[in-house]
Amino acid sequence: MEQTITLTYKDDMLSYEGFRNQVLEDYRTAMVSREASLIGRREVLTGKAKFGIFGDGKEVAQIAMAKFFKAGDFRAGYYRDQTFMFAAGLASVEQFFAQLFADPDINNDPFSAGRQMVSHFATRNVDENGRWLDLANRKNISSDMAPTASQMPRAVGLAFASKCFRNTPQLKGYHELSHNGNEVCFCTIGDASTSEGHFWEAVNAVGVMQVPLAIFVWDDGYGISVPKEIQTTKGSISTALRGFKKEENTNGIEIYKVKAWDYAGMCEVFEAAIQKIRETHVPAVFHVEEVTQPQGHSTSGSHERYKDPKRLEWEREWDCIKKFREWIISNNITTADELNEIDYQAKEQVRDSKNKAWEKFLAPIKVHVAQSTELIRNMMVSDMEAYTYLQQLASELQSNIEPFRRDILKALSLAMETAPLSPSVPAIREYYNTLLQDSKKMYNAHLYNEGPKSALKVEEVKPLIPFDAVTINAYEVLNKYFDALFESNPLVFAFGEDVGFIGDVNQGFAGLQKKHGKERIFDTGIRELTIVGQAIGMALRGLRPIAEIQYLDYLLYGLQTLSDDAATTHFRTFGQQSCPLIIRTRGHRLEGIWHSGSPMSLIISALRGMYVCVPRNMVQAAGMYNTLLRSNDPAIVIECLNGYRLKEKLPVNLLEFTVPLGIPEVVKEGNDITVVSYGSTLRIILEAAERLEKMGISCEVIDVQTLLPFDIHHHILQSLQKTNRIVFVDEDVPGGATAYMYNKVMEEQGGYNWIDVAPRTISGQNHRPSYGSDGDYFSKPNTEEIITVITEMVNE
Repeated sequence: MEQTITLTYKDDMLSYEGFRNQVLEDYRTAMVSREASLIGRREVLTGKAKFGIFGDGKEVAQIAMAKFFKAGDFRAGYYRDQTFMFAAGLASVEQFFAQLFADPDINNDPFSAGRQMVSHFATRNVDENGRWLDLANRKNISSDMAPTASQMPRAVGLAFASKCFRNTPQLKGYHELSHNGNEVCFCTIGDASTSEGHFWEAVNAVGVMQVPLAIFVWDDGYGISVPKEIQTTKGSISTALRGFKKEENTNGIEIYKVKAWDYAGMCEVFEAAIQKIRETHVPAVFHVEEVTQPQGHSTSGSHERYKDPKRLEWEREWDCIKKFREWIISNNITTADELNEIDYQAKEQVRDSKNKAWEKFLAPIKVHVAQSTELIRNMMVSDMEAYTYLQQLASELQSNIEPFRRDILKALSLAMETAPLSPSVPAIREYYNTLLQDSKKMYNAHLYNEGPKSALKVEEVKPLIPFDAVTINAYEVLNKYFDALFESNPLVFAFGEDVGFIGDVNQGFAGLQKKHGKERIFDTGIRELTIVGQAIGMALRGLRPIAEIQYLDYLLYGLQTLSDDAATTHFRTFGQQSCPLIIRTRGHRLEGIWHSGSPMSLIISALRGMYVCVPRNMVQAAGMYNTLLRSNDPAIVIECLNGYRLKEKLPVNLLEFTVPLGIPEVVKEGNDITVVSYGSTLRIILEAAERLEKMGISCEVIDVQTLLPFDIHHHILQSLQKTNRIVFVDEDVPGGATAYMYNKVMEEQGGYNWIDVAPRTISGQNHRPSYGSDGDYFSKPNTEEIITVITEMVNE
């Protein structure tokens, strides 16, 4: 991996020679990065790579920024930060090209194993067994994302974690995770992307909370083809942010303006400003102006389509490397000839790195091509036409200069289709299946933790409920559970709207802020997006956040960052980063359109990569929290909104018992029909089952407990084999989560083989629930409807 000399705090910088060497090394890094952008674009246009988006024009600013990025710091960046990574010693040019070529070997692309586009970087936060690394003594990169401004919510949490480590006495011993909260989060964003709501919510949040976030805004004057005058009020993000500026005795942010071509000026401003952030935890925005974009936005088109000749000429004149070169020569640091030599060496280095990356990418593919070609050529066939076609197929595969894995599988498949009766087919099919299994490991693995920290590997421990167990309100079960949890686990934090002072709207945290401290249980503003981002950042730093979204209906505000960020982190880093957040919310039945939502199909579609827990009561919820806190997987727990004041018996092993994920529970045994559901609806179903029992119909009622994962051992199928009838019930829209459960049991589990009558689904209506008790009755499944459907099925 390539390294660069760090500018600050090195003894040799005290000498002129040390200073000179550092400046020339920085110039070399800038030239290497620029050449990587130029060659990278050509590789896309020649077809070796699919798409390219590069950081040319930002080289000098990112080199200056990287000088003050220390061990323990985190970066939440975007897809134009290649120079920063080169300068920080966290990426090599060869790795850059390996990612551009989508190399699935984690040794070649250590950031995503080919799963992300070029310049989407990441560093490990856990080892192969899910144990947290020494994050406080290494430079850390949270996995980059492409959706504009999506790095902002996570940056809030990464910075906030430093405040947690500094101000929470219980965390003082976790030296591998933080050095007294001295870490800064570096966040980068394009100027046009500051138009996104993510940016404004994040800036407001950190301005209120006062956390060490350094936001670098690269201002090149455009958002693709749209000029900033159409993007930003007053055409300047620093001007628009003036109302956020911190004044004496107020919170807020610091605002700095620098020029992207001013090497010395940026180094001076960044050094003092970032040290201030580190010490005071006052966030800052660095508006980096006069950025150029020599190749335009991306490989999808030329910027000459929307920039006039005058603008293009200005960009050539004020290119940051050109100005850096002029500054070096005018200050007699070196000569033009020596800089020319550096230019030449940089180009040679990049070409060599690109070639090595391409060779490593092709090497295993060529081995498979050779083996596949031999298998196809040697196929035993009696038909001359088939023989000729197979030889042609083998020749075409062998002559392919730049083959992909898909080309090999296609050729093998065509060979088997051409001569299905050949005695050679079994050997070819075996090799084909081997390649197919290998590809699944390369392209489909690590959606969830697969090692010791998998939530699916947490051993089940039953709740101990003695015969004389106290019966209390359900919310009190959670309150006593959370009290014990915070007493025992200093890494756990809880926050959200009304969570702190009043102890959440349903009193699960009542009195716990006073007991455990406002540093660990606290209120937030009404800002679901950055509540989620706060949790993501904290989880990436080894904390165990429980972030509350007050009502399930409002999860939509934070769904984008949950779906694009939390749910994909483990997958897009090839298992190298874990993000074990828990989203706590409540939903299903209550009153009115905005407080009775049950959009479960939306959630299970958007949150693949998270676990979706749907407890029917609060004892069950507590067991799920225990399971999740023993693992490194992210999850959402949806408590029943109308269940908090129901009575439940209190287990005596509150912190020990666990609920296994993906294992349904039979809550009532029966013989005539299997009824599958979850959450609040189960109480309606059990009422119906009791009335049906009097009619001679025996219902087996199954609580799926979790929707992701769903019935991993096919227990529902075992029930269906007994009853031969099945109905799926929930509160989602028609064709929603009931259809999902239907698909899982009838198609995946083969349930169709065991049915005597057509399966049914009973769901809510197409609209959101109408207001009031009658609105609830006619909008969601009700007892009489369930009785009617089941009676019809039994009588068929």
